[in-house]
Amino acid sequence: MRGATLVDAFTPPTAQDVLVIDGKISGRMSPGTPVDPSLPILDAHGLTAFPGLIDAHVHFGFAEKITEYESETIYAAQGGFTTVLGYFLNNEDYTDVYAREQAYAQSRCYVDYGFHFSAANELHIAQLAQYVKTYGVTSFKYFMNFKGEEGRYLGLDGTDDGFLYDLLANAAQLKGVTIVCHTENIEIVNRLRAKIQLIESPTLKDWARAKPPFTEAESCIRAMYFAEHLGAQIYIPHISTRLALDEVRKWRSRYDRVFVETCPHYLTHTEESTLGSLGKANPPFRSADDVAAMWEGLQDGSIHVVASDHVPRKKATKEKPFWLASQGFPGTATILPVLLSEGYHKGRLSLQRIAQLLTQSPAEIFNIHEKKGSLDIGKDADITLVDLNLEREVVAAELGSYSDYSLYDGVRFKGWPVRTILRGHTVMERGQIKGQAGGGQYLFRTTD
Repeated sequence: MRGATLVDAFTPPTAQDVLVIDGKISGRMSPGTPVDPSLPILDAHGLTAFPGLIDAHVHFGFAEKITEYESETIYAAQGGFTTVLGYFLNNEDYTDVYAREQAYAQSRCYVDYGFHFSAANELHIAQLAQYVKTYGVTSFKYFMNFKGEEGRYLGLDGTDDGFLYDLLANAAQLKGVTIVCHTENIEIVNRLRAKIQLIESPTLKDWARAKPPFTEAESCIRAMYFAEHLGAQIYIPHISTRLALDEVRKWRSRYDRVFVETCPHYLTHTEESTLGSLGKANPPFRSADDVAAMWEGLQDGSIHVVASDHVPRKKATKEKPFWLASQGFPGTATILPVLLSEGYHKGRLSLQRIAQLLTQSPAEIFNIHEKKGSLDIGKDADITLVDLNLEREVVAAELGSYSDYSLYDGVRFKGWPVRTILRGHTVMERGQIKGQAGGGQYLFRTTD
């Protein structure tokens, strides 16, 4: 590949050529360095080359089961992503879940993929080590809000802090295992929600009032205290409030095995949004000050990852009475345009910082850094080529997801991926899918 400006977490924008052999990065050279004339040349002049992007937070199981690995990995490739890590929220033994999902995924994925398992019952704790060894799954999600019947809509049992204590204690014995803690104090939410649900015409601001910042921050403190006491590593997804982020900053000064993610919608939308039930998510959209805090966290390094929390539901599942509308929305394909348009072009983030958030940090936290996350020699030749000056309007129908809408429909962003390269092979070029179903590989992760 000749002519691109390379950027990764450790390299500021630098003009270099890249030599790819057998799907691996074999060399990074000064522009114009002679190479074997029999090798094909990709002309990337005028483009910026990032390591292949990683979305560490997507959800499988909400679209058409037979085709969702195809549609949602096409969607990821459209956004410049070469790797996705998907959550499974199950009450059953993951032995059957893994076999079933792999039967769907292996012949359908266009980009590389890995799995997170949720931990919802005693069997999951007992089999934690087996899941790591047998399936290469090194990250497990725990919903601190799923107490009583709160998680029943997903078929998950209610647990308690004693379960979290045992889960973290077991995880601490397994080097390199991460527990992903959804932080939400549901007892407080339940009391507030019961009152707010009486409002005749609720808005997204009412949804936010039912889940105020304290309910996120208090649970963050509890999760971090448990983790520190037990020596476990935790990852806090979709952080959304200044109150919670400030607590994380304080805690990491004494215990640094705490990692934090936010999502693009917490960088662009507030509780004043008029999207109605279309914008319903958990956590909810927050105040303008909370949005500012998320940008500050990206700038100062206290937020480590930006990921989508992608849920490929149809718009019809959102167009219901407000309290019955589904939560979540599609998001992978618009992460990079948000960070480039609202971050880089507005002077909030450097390209190097964006590379950290979308490549190096998720690769290291989730144990795929041996292959992914940088443009170093020996890594997979996953490359996202970006036109920093390309202005384009978001049109959901052009992005390939099973979901039929986007929060950003009609919004014009500056800075878009124009080619997605997976292990040396182009998967997407200028919006056209060039890869093949089944071209993506499963990422068996280890804790060594």
